Amino acid sequence: MNTLVLASELSGRVVVTLGGEAVAQIKDVVFDGPAGRITGFTLSGRGLLAGPLKQGLPFSHVHAVGASAVMIVSQALFEDRDAVVGRGEAGRGRVLGAPVLTEEGTDIGTVTDVVIETGTSGRVVGFEVAANDNLDRQHRKVFVPRGQSLAVSGQALVVPARAQHFVADDLPSFAAQAEAFLTHMRHH
Repeated sequence: MNTLVLASELSGRVVVTLGGEAVAQIKDVVFDGPAGRITGFTLSGRGLLAGPLKQGLPFSHVHAVGASAVMIVSQALFEDRDAVVGRGEAGRGRVLGAPVLTEEGTDIGTVTDVVIETGTSGRVVGFEVAANDNLDRQHRKVFVPRGQSLAVSGQALVVPARAQHFVADDLPSFAAQAEAFLTHMRHH
C-alpha cells in the first residue's frame, strides 16, 4: 500500500512537471464521494500574491501524488477549472463537517479530513473523524476506514458498522488498519 496523506495536507503542495518545473500549487482537492476517489485539483499560482488559476488538474492527468509534490508530465494537461470541479462535489464542501453514521444509524462523529493514498490511484482510504462518545470517550480525532459501500450525501457519510473496530490514532498505524479492514470485509 502506498503512503497515506490527508487531503488538507495536499493544499499548498507544489505541482511539478517531470522536467522539474514548478508550475502551480494545489488549492483544493475535488472528490467523487460515491466512487471514493479524487477527481482532480483546483490550482493557485506560485508565490505569495498569486491567486487562483482558471485551470484545474484532472486526476487522470496526474503522474503521481508524492510525499512533497504532485507530479505531472506537462502543464499542457491543465483543463478548465469549472470542468474539473464539475466532475466531483466542489472539493471538501460536502464531505467535511458531515456527520458519520454507521449502517445501523449510530452517529460516531464528524468528518474533519479525508485520507487518500499517494501514488497513482487517488483512492480515498478513509476519513479523519472528530469522534463523539459513541466511538471514543476522549473525543479524539481518529481515522475510520471507508469501506466499499461508501455513501456520501450532502447530509451524512455512512460507513460499515464494522469500520468502527478498525480505527487508529495516526496515519502510519491507520494504513495497517485500513488493509486489515479490507481483508476482513472480503471474507465476510
